[in-house]
Amino acid sequence: MPILHWLNKDQAVTAAQKSTYRLLEEVPELSYGEADNENLLIQGDNLEALKALIPFYAGKVKCIFIDPPYNTQSAFEHYDDNLEHSKWLSLMYPRLELLRELLSEDGSIWITIDDHEAHYLKVMCDEVFGRRNFIANIMWEKKFSPQNDAKWLSQNHDHIFLYAKNRDGWFPNLLKRSLKQSRNFKNPDNDPRGAWSSGDYTCAKSKNERPNLYYPIVNPNTGEEVWPNPVRVWAYDQKSHQQNVSENLIWWGVKGTNSVPRLKKFETVVREGTVPTTVWRHDDVGNNQTAKREILALNKAHPFSTPKPESLLQRVLEIATNPNDLVLDSFLGSGTTAAVAHKMNRRYIGIEMGEHAQTHCQTRLKKVVDGEQGGISKAVDWQGGGGFRFFKLGEAVFDEYGSLNSEIKFPTLAAHIWYLENKTPLQGQADSPLLGVNNGTAYYLLYNGILGDRRPQGGNVLTSAVLNELPDIQNQQKIVIYGESCRLGAARLQQANITFKQIPYDVGML
Repeated sequence: MPILHWLNKDQAVTAAQKSTYRLLEEVPELSYGEADNENLLIQGDNLEALKALIPFYAGKVKCIFIDPPYNTQSAFEHYDDNLEHSKWLSLMYPRLELLRELLSEDGSIWITIDDHEAHYLKVMCDEVFGRRNFIANIMWEKKFSPQNDAKWLSQNHDHIFLYAKNRDGWFPNLLKRSLKQSRNFKNPDNDPRGAWSSGDYTCAKSKNERPNLYYPIVNPNTGEEVWPNPVRVWAYDQKSHQQNVSENLIWWGVKGTNSVPRLKKFETVVREGTVPTTVWRHDDVGNNQTAKREILALNKAHPFSTPKPESLLQRVLEIATNPNDLVLDSFLGSGTTAAVAHKMNRRYIGIEMGEHAQTHCQTRLKKVVDGEQGGISKAVDWQGGGGFRFFKLGEAVFDEYGSLNSEIKFPTLAAHIWYLENKTPLQGQADSPLLGVNNGTAYYLLYNGILGDRRPQGGNVLTSAVLNELPDIQNQQKIVIYGESCRLGAARLQQANITFKQIPYDVGML
């Protein structure tokens, strides 16, 4: 498969691995609403924030939507969008790698971009997500009238690249039929089965077309023999056609004189919804002007320069998620993804750097919790409620020499060790030395919150007494124990099938 090369790509490929693994620290005064919620708003560099999320959320995110800087050489108030091309590519690559790790096996990622970097981004995403996992390039009509001052062509659309983590396990939700689509179902012949629409009774010829699909049909109203167009055939063989006739599924038009029949499709049996298309018109999902009006209504003093309309995010989440699924946006911008996810009863994680994580995102989400009625609120009957927790990136878990931070807490170290060993997030709250059992191996952590405590009575040292007190230790066949030191001999460890790993030396960086 062709891959993309650029200046400093080697550094970009290793940037995610080398990125600092930081603690997430809640800022209670900026959290809002119901305390018992799983929604996170994180302020800080998104590469480090994504790295911090890996031990807790790897493989758990159902839908990722990102609207990264477009690298358009334009000056934005809240973004440095004038990045040199190779720098932009190096910015995106490690973030895409971490985003892929966070996606669930049945998850999808949606990326908005314009023509400046779209085709480079496509090749990069093929490398990161796998070319076979590309689903579609959606065209969003962001402007609905020509830009008359355009030097060449008026750019009226953006791209939305859609990739699945695994296309064999990802399937889109059907979209609800619009009022316009529902109006296509009528009942001109008063059929007792209800309203219906009609479909084509022919299909195009193919090389290996069966000859039994080309035959005459008699119009019962005129007695005339009807044949399909010479370049087409009937969609049904003669036996199936007779079945359609007997079930009154053939429609010859109001006067009964159509040149070819059509097939009746009843509203009650047609699929409950429509398959999403790859062209999204502005009158269905909003446009740039829609987004700017929404933002001005929320924050007149400091409007965001490049927002997306709430109805656009609603369309994405309708296709890609169900209620209570986890949504992530690591380029949160003005907070649209989080606001829409909140209103649609999805859990969410939003990441944004700079002060507008507070001035725009946090203030917007507070209004959402309080029941603001802009955007999609009326469409989804949003009445307010819920909450979110605000976090900042804290100290590094490891210092520049690879040593553990002395302030690290038990749950954080437990989550890190579990992911280090199993490459999956630790389930539930870590509040016991037994972290869990995976593939026949039980993992234990001896840690009282004080690094370097090698006192046997402190609980960080593996002794016979500590071993006997470990939860469910007698029922484990294979055991891995992390601790400050071990007082058991090699023979005893081998007899009990225990692998001892020493803190901090065996606790590596992710």
